Amino acid sequence: MNDSMEQCAVDASGPPSTPRQPADPGRAALLDASGGVLRAPVDRRGPARAEPAAPAVGSGAREWHADPYAAALRTGRGPLFLRRGDGWLLPLEVERWCAPPDEADATVLARCRGGVLDVGCGPGRLVAALAARGHPVLGIDVSRHAVERAVREGGAALCRSVFDPLPGTGRWATLLLIDGNIGIGGDPAALLARARELAAPDGTVLVETAGTELDERVVVRVDDGRGGHGTPFPWARLGTRALLAHGGRAGWRAVEQWRVGGRRFVQLRRG
Repeated sequence: MNDSMEQCAVDASGPPSTPRQPADPGRAALLDASGGVLRAPVDRRGPARAEPAAPAVGSGAREWHADPYAAALRTGRGPLFLRRGDGWLLPLEVERWCAPPDEADATVLARCRGGVLDVGCGPGRLVAALAARGHPVLGIDVSRHAVERAVREGGAALCRSVFDPLPGTGRWATLLLIDGNIGIGGDPAALLARARELAAPDGTVLVETAGTELDERVVVRVDDGRGGHGTPFPWARLGTRALLAHGGRAGWRAVEQWRVGGRRFVQLRRG
């Protein structure tokens, strides 16, 4: 998602590179090319602690600046919506995003393996949970406010677009497109093609689809329902059948589908 356009800082101590599993199995770190830590290791035996971030800049990262999304992340509460030009509103589940992983999220976490890239990580609940489980994991988001909150929660996060140069390109075992993030950029075909570039040869992508069968390209803006709103940006919504069609054309094949608590998920593997 996107709004006002400006560069934003990232949590990094050096040029990011491939995530590597540390020697100590009780800790997980993402390392840069010189061995520096992109994010402090997380001790699985106790609460994660955030370390101060060193500023850096992603080449194409942009943030939602001073908009309702940033305000909602600060408070952890809505209401918040995506509004189409015709006035239609899609409620956004801010409270769930800012809470610990729920039962449906747990089914996603259980299917993650190896290094995990969370595309559109938001406030970082999945990144923090995976780090606590010992996964090398990185979240990316175009919102500086989301990245800052993800780091406070104990995760590693960069303020980057998925279409920017990213650490570990071609080596991620698992990619996440959860909470409707298959809609990023308003072009699911381009996003799934980019996911194929980022994934390892045997990599998978876990996608959350819409609750109904649709294949929609829209221009939306974030709206708080009280008169506050951001600037328009492209978005997409896909049901499961549409995802499978787009995925097949991008070189992905479905290996599993499941539902929990009204939410729908698909696991795709590189074909």
